[in-house]
Amino acid sequence: MSGLEHRYEVRSRQERYQGRIFDVVTDEVSMPGGGTALRDLVRHVGAVAVVALDDAGQVVLIRQYRHPIGRHLWELPAGLMDVSGEELPGAALRELAEEADLTAGRIDVLVDLHSSPGFTNEIVRVFLARDLADVPADERHERHDEEADLQVVRIDLDEAVAMVLAGEVTNAAAVAGLLAAARARDTGFTRLRRAEAPLPR
Repeated sequence: MSGLEHRYEVRSRQERYQGRIFDVVTDEVSMPGGGTALRDLVRHVGAVAVVALDDAGQVVLIRQYRHPIGRHLWELPAGLMDVSGEELPGAALRELAEEADLTAGRIDVLVDLHSSPGFTNEIVRVFLARDLADVPADERHERHDEEADLQVVRIDLDEAVAMVLAGEVTNAAAVAGLLAAARARDTGFTRLRRAEAPLPR
C-alpha cells in the first residue's frame, strides 16, 4: 500500500442552491491520473443527538414525522447546529430540553458520524446524557410544526438495541447512538470522550 494519497483539489465550484440548513454545490475535483470529475454535494450545518440514559437503564426515544421518508421514525432527541456561537454540548442540552423536557447533570461524547458521506458533509455528534431531571412545567419549550406531534417514550436500552437490530430504528444517529451507548454501558463508561472533545477532521 502506497504511503502517498492523491490530493483531491476543487478546481471550480458552482452554487446550485442556498438554504438555511444546507447548500447544494457542484464541485469540479481533480482525479488521480490527471483528469477532473464533477461531484454534487450538500453542505450541511451539522447536528447533535442525545442518548438520554436514566438511572433505571432506560433511554428516551422520540417518534417524529420525517417528510422525506413520508412516515414517522423512532429517533433520539436531536437538532441542527443552527444557533450562531452555540457549542456542541450546549446544543445537545438545548435539544434534550426542547424535545424531551429533560436536563442532564452529566454529558459525554458517545460517537461521531458522517451521516451519508457519498453526497453530504453533514456530521452528527451523539452525546450520552445522564443524571436526568425534568424541566419544570412552566419552563418547557412550546413545540411547533412536526415537533408538536412528537411522541416521547422511555424504554430499556437493551430493548432499544433490539429495535435497531430488528430494523425498527433506522435513523442513522439513533442506530449509532444506541449501539454505542450499550457498548459504553457494558464497558463501565470508561472510554467516553469529554463533552468538549474536538470533532474529527
